Amino acid sequence: MREHVNDPYVQLARKEGWRSRAAFKLLEIDDKDKLLRRGEVVVDLGATPGGWSQVAVKRVGDGGLVFALDLIEMEPIHGVHFIQGDFREDDVLVKLENLLGERQVGLVMSDMAPNMSGVPLVDQARVMYLAELGLEFCRAHLKPDGAFLVKVFQGSDYESFVRAMRETFKLVAVRKPDASRDRSAEIYLLGRTLR
Repeated sequence: MREHVNDPYVQLARKEGWRSRAAFKLLEIDDKDKLLRRGEVVVDLGATPGGWSQVAVKRVGDGGLVFALDLIEMEPIHGVHFIQGDFREDDVLVKLENLLGERQVGLVMSDMAPNMSGVPLVDQARVMYLAELGLEFCRAHLKPDGAFLVKVFQGSDYESFVRAMRETFKLVAVRKPDASRDRSAEIYLLGRTLR
């Protein structure tokens, strides 16, 4: 708890009005990779508490659309269409697809993480399953020059997921933003331009 309270990114998030320190991860990646373009349609998977959605809605502007989804309730954010539900369930996916209509998505962001059990093999499998669902969603809804930014943890199944990303996207890069804690095994994979 002390580490969290004293974390400079937590303090900066409070000062600047971001809902979480995670906003700085996306800000850093977007500053480098220019993923959030004006007028873009963005899907934020695992959105609560809403730090990434805040960044997205600000950067895509009034002409853009941000759709956020999470199992946990999220306080409303002006300009963000939120669906509460489990992304693993078909009816929740159908709700998201109905909101999207015929629109193609420019960016799918996934900061999803399962409830951790403390058993590394189990947790890694759950994380990779969520990443694979996000990738599957991209194949169906991303526009040809779109991008997918997804949190993963290195471990079993990591290499096979990277291969699946490379089979889906022309460009695949690894990102470890400064706002990620050093002790955290999380990294972000960025896929751009569908094959």
